[in-house]
Amino acid sequence: MKHELGKAIQLREEGHLIDSNELLIRLAKEQADDPIINYQCAWSFDVLGKEREAVPYYEKAISLGLEGEDLEGALLGLGSTYRTLGEYEKSKRTFLKGIELFPNNHAIRVFYAMTLYNLKDHNQAMEILLKSIGETSNDPQLVTYKRAIKFYSDKLDQVWD
Repeated sequence: MKHELGKAIQLREEGHLIDSNELLIRLAKEQADDPIINYQCAWSFDVLGKEREAVPYYEKAISLGLEGEDLEGALLGLGSTYRTLGEYEKSKRTFLKGIELFPNNHAIRVFYAMTLYNLKDHNQAMEILLKSIGETSNDPQLVTYKRAIKFYSDKLDQVWD
């Protein structure tokens, strides 16, 4: 089974997305209780732009006890997928779980900010984005202003006299 899973991942990496997806669907049927196969199957639907089909595989992978980097990727993928389907509250809950479990993952935070934007919480979305830029950017022009960017991140509506 591991050999076939490796083959499916390799097919995806080589751009053979449909072949990879078909193999992963078969593997998910044969090994329904394998969280990694379910996660990879969800991912294979996502890269095909079939977000709705990805959801049950993400949910199952997480419920089966996916761990580590795979769980991190699944929470990001599921949260993002919920957002693209307009299920913003589910997206928010998923990203908050991801932030709780993986507090240093700025990709989860950035995708969470997109969800907050969709929920009309523009101030918090901007704060998260600005803090992420301030904490992660190596751009020399931004590095110069890192402290100011982080300082103003939660003060965008404040006016000084």
